[in-house]
Amino acid sequence: MNATEALLFAVIQGVSELFPISSLGHGVLIPDWLHWSINRAHPDFLPFMVMLHLGTAAALLLYFRRDWIKLISGWLKAGGRASTPEARLMWLVIAGTIPAGLLGLLLEKQLRALFASPTAVLIFLALNGLLLLLGDRLKKKTASHELSELSFAGAFKIGAGQALALLPGFSRSGATLVAGLAHGLDYASSARFSFLLATPIITAAGLLEIPKLAHHGNGSQQWALLLACGAVAGLCAYASTWFLMRYFRKTEIESLRPFGFYCLLVGIVGLLIKLA
Repeated sequence: MNATEALLFAVIQGVSELFPISSLGHGVLIPDWLHWSINRAHPDFLPFMVMLHLGTAAALLLYFRRDWIKLISGWLKAGGRASTPEARLMWLVIAGTIPAGLLGLLLEKQLRALFASPTAVLIFLALNGLLLLLGDRLKKKTASHELSELSFAGAFKIGAGQALALLPGFSRSGATLVAGLAHGLDYASSARFSFLLATPIITAAGLLEIPKLAHHGNGSQQWALLLACGAVAGLCAYASTWFLMRYFRKTEIESLRPFGFYCLLVGIVGLLIKLA
C-alpha cells in the first residue's frame, strides 16, 4: 500500500475493530472495492498490522484504565479469590478470554486463509447482520441482569463467541454483545464486558508479533508511517469506544438494529453485484 492507503486502512481498522461490523471483513472488502495495491503476503504487511493492533489495544487500555486498575488491584488484594466484586469480575474476564485465546492460536491462520475471499466475507457479513438482529430479539425475551450477576459459565460462553470473529465478516464485538444479551446483560453491561474481553486478546495479538518488527526493513520514513498508522488506528478506536459506550447507555431498545441492517445490506448488495 502507498501512504494514503495505509492511513485509510488504519482508520478502517480502528473504527471497525470495535463497531460490531467486522474489521477483518472491511479490511478485505474495502481494498478490493477501491482496487488498492494491497499485498498481504508482502513482508511489510505483518509489521503494519502489528502496529494497528497495538494502537487499538492502547486505546482500549486508556479508555478502560480505571476499570483495569480496579480489577487488577482488587484481584491482588483478594489474593486471587473471587471474594470481592472487582476480583470476581477479573475472574469473569479471565474465563471469557480463555476460549477465544485458545481457538485463536489453534485456528486463526487456517480459517482466515480459507475464508478470506471477498465472496466469503460478504456471506459472513450478511450472517453477522442476522446475528445482530437476533441479539435485539433475545434482549426482549431475557430479563436484564447486572454484570456482577453473570456466572462463570456464562462468561466462558460469551468469550467463546469471539471465535466467530475468526471468520472474516463476523464481528468479535458483535458476537460478544449478542452472547451477553442472551445471558441477560443489558446493552451497556454487555458492551463493557465485550470491550474488557477484547483488550487482552487484541493486546496479546500485537505483543506476540512484536519480535517480527525487529526484522522490518530499515528506513526512518517506513517507521514514521508505521507509527503514524498505529496512532491513527488508536485514535479512531478510542473515539469508537467513547461513542459506543454512550450509545449503548442511552439506547436500550433495539440498539444493534442499525449495525445489523448495515451488515445485511452490504453483504446482500455486494453478493448481488458479484453475481450480476
